[in-house]
Amino acid sequence: MEKEFWLERWERNEIGFHQGDINPHLRRFWPEAAPAAGRVFVPLCGKSRDLLWLREQGRPVLGVELSVIAAQAFFGENGLTPAHQSRPPFESFEARGVEILCGDFFDLDAARLADVTAVYDRAALVALPPELRARYAAHLAAILPAGTRLLLITFDYDQKEMNGPPFAVPVAEVEALFGPHAAVRHLARFDALADNPRFRERGASRIEEHVFLITF
Repeated sequence: MEKEFWLERWERNEIGFHQGDINPHLRRFWPEAAPAAGRVFVPLCGKSRDLLWLREQGRPVLGVELSVIAAQAFFGENGLTPAHQSRPPFESFEARGVEILCGDFFDLDAARLADVTAVYDRAALVALPPELRARYAAHLAAILPAGTRLLLITFDYDQKEMNGPPFAVPVAEVEALFGPHAAVRHLARFDALADNPRFRERGASRIEEHVFLITF
């Protein structure tokens, strides 16, 4: 996906991928996934309310998001007035322990994530086409501190029935992407078609959600 694709989606408010509620898998599996302290990193965070939930667990949160519109919407819709500063090549917005860096995920370096101990990915890997997913996994491994835990949620379905995003990322691909860099543990599989009618409308006859714990 080109950057312009996502920027245009936000400009047009075409954000069917946005979840209005806290992700139930986050609530269920976070205690197992999260170390006791340290900052939580959320790649391609959009305006997800999961950021607030993670902050309520007592952890500072760092998100990265391409669209300034998304970042401003997060703070505005939650009644927060963020401090804004330029942190090239990013623009930083921060309020009450939640910081969103606006810019390209692939421009992040290890120094910016030095205090991160946990990562939550519900919408990043599945937003990327195949040619970018290996680069994403390798870049995470390169910039995260050793021992960081990633709670990863993916979709799996017949890609011939429905075009991404979100893209189908089956268990075997997750293991191939992250196995060279980290320990991969498959936590759970859920039948998700009933809870995602928009996917059925787009042609999917089967869709599963998978939850992983990945330790770098």
